Formats: sequence, structure tokens, C-alpha cells
Amino acid sequence: MPVNWKKFKDTIAHYENFVLTSHIRPDCDALGSELGMAEVLRAVGKKVRIINAHDTPPGLQFLDPAGNIEVLRRHVEAEDIQTDCIMVLDTSAWAQLGAMAQVVEETRADKLIVDHHLGEDDMGALLFKDTSAEATGHLVVQAADALGVPLTKKMAMPLYAAIATDTGWFRFSSTSADTYRCIARLVDAGASPTEIYGDLYERDTLGRVKLRGRILSRTTAELGGRLVYTWVLAEDFEKTGALPSDTEDAINLTLAIAGTDAAVIMIEQLKGGFKLSFRSRCEMNCNDVARVFGGGGHKAAAGAFIEGNIETVKEKVLPVVMEMMK
Repeated sequence: MPVNWKKFKDTIAHYENFVLTSHIRPDCDALGSELGMAEVLRAVGKKVRIINAHDTPPGLQFLDPAGNIEVLRRHVEAEDIQTDCIMVLDTSAWAQLGAMAQVVEETRADKLIVDHHLGEDDMGALLFKDTSAEATGHLVVQAADALGVPLTKKMAMPLYAAIATDTGWFRFSSTSADTYRCIARLVDAGASPTEIYGDLYERDTLGRVKLRGRILSRTTAELGGRLVYTWVLAEDFEKTGALPSDTEDAINLTLAIAGTDAAVIMIEQLKGGFKLSFRSRCEMNCNDVARVFGGGGHKAAAGAFIEGNIETVKEKVLPVVMEMMK
């Protein structure tokens, strides 16, 4: 359902101070939406802080050159967060908030959610959600329109990155004509596609390249090549000199294999367990698969977390995916 932006505008008018937050292991849509929304709210005279549970990955720090994003327990303690309203962007799930979940749960402030994911928990928040949107960043552009805020370069750069990455640089099926109309407005406002692409994909470290080599070398096919999967072990980061954030977008490399309909990557976390990422180019609904393991996302892309070693994880996850692909 489309967002009721008049209600959003009326709601924003009630508050003076906002804290924005998003999901753990923040990606471009999370960070870009936070940074874009912060500028939109400041343009209508609001005071805004962005506080996340996890650090901004090194490869995405170009989105926040002024260092405006704070990290819980590093820059601010939970008991020191005072605000009228907490806005959660790009997730509707408690588990995705990490340490910020307790802050959101215990706050006396009102709560808003701006999101485009299918699954959701009851956070006691007012929802502004459109699951047909290709990225939360696009919803932030619509929020700017609702509030009568002209787009600026400071908004356009992170919001372009948010939409471009969540659509796989406009190659995913979620991309529509409206996506391009929105992107054109962001370019008109000052976003530089060349600069953003270069910052994202042409600044690889040697460790990231070596890690991708390991990921691709482990790629295995099932179901006659319709399903491919691979994995990353915690020891791979130490041996290659890569960072956990260097696994971002790695799963999409496996989808380049001819005949592939779905892909899975299992990434061991430094504190144990595996982060699961699912991609689909067929009728399999990734959100349904992820929900089996307590996660969620979209039809074409979703994620979850599971405890265990790599062998037990493969034994639990792959049969579910193969059954869903039938």
C-alpha cells in the first residue's frame, strides 16, 4: 500500500527532536536513507541525531564525510539518548536493530517506521511503509516532497546510493520507470553517478579481492545448476586481510552463472553463527525462505541468521531452499 504522506507530514509537525536509526551491518539503503532523512528533517527546522548499533563499514564512510552518524556505546550511552521521536528506517524487525532494540523498546519517545521490507514486528510504532518500493531511499524522496523540501546535493548523494545499490544498479526486477524518474531528480539535485559508483566499486582493497576469490572458488551448483551456493568462514578474513563488510554484494557475483535461478551465501560471523543471504530470479520467495530461519526481506532478496558450523548450516539451509524452489 502507498504511504499516507499527509499523515506523515502531520505527524512530523508534532516533534522537534528526532533520533534516526537503522539495522545492524548497515548497507547503502540504511545509511543513505538515514542521512537523506536527517537533511530533510533539518530543512523543516527539526533537530536530528543518527545513532546506529554498528559502525559504518569503511567502504561506505564516503556517504558520511562529516561523521554525523553516531554509534551506540561508542559516542553515546543508551541512558543519554533523549528525544521526542525515534524514527527507524529500512527495517521493521527487532532482531535487525541490534543493541538499539533496547533503546527503541524502552524509550518514552514516540516511534515511527519508514521501510519497504515485507516482514515486520510490532514495535509499537506508527508505520509509513510501502513494500512495493524498491528502496527506503525512494520513500525518503517522497517524504521530502510531502514536507515541501527541495532536494539538495547533500540529500541526493546518499539517496542515489541507497536506490542504486538496492536495485543492483537498476538491474533487479524491482526497478521501474518511477525508479528512473526519481533517480533523474537526484541527479538534477547534484548526485554524481560516476563519483558514487567509483566510491562503491572502484576502491577495492587487496583483501577484498582475495576474499572474493575464495568466495567464488567455493561456489557449488545444485538442481542442475539452478541453485548455487557458497560460504565465507571467519578465518577467511584474517587470512585475506579482508573485513566482514567486504562480503557485501558478493552473492550477486554467483548469479552471473548461466542458468542460475537462486543463490545462497553463508557468512560466518566473528562472534559465531552464520549470516544467510538469499537471492532469487525465479518464483521462489526469498522472504519466505528467510522467515524459516527467523529472518526476512523481499521476494528477490532476503537474509537471516543461524547458529552452527558450516556443515550443519548447509545441512539445515540448503534442503529448505531446494524445497522452496520446487
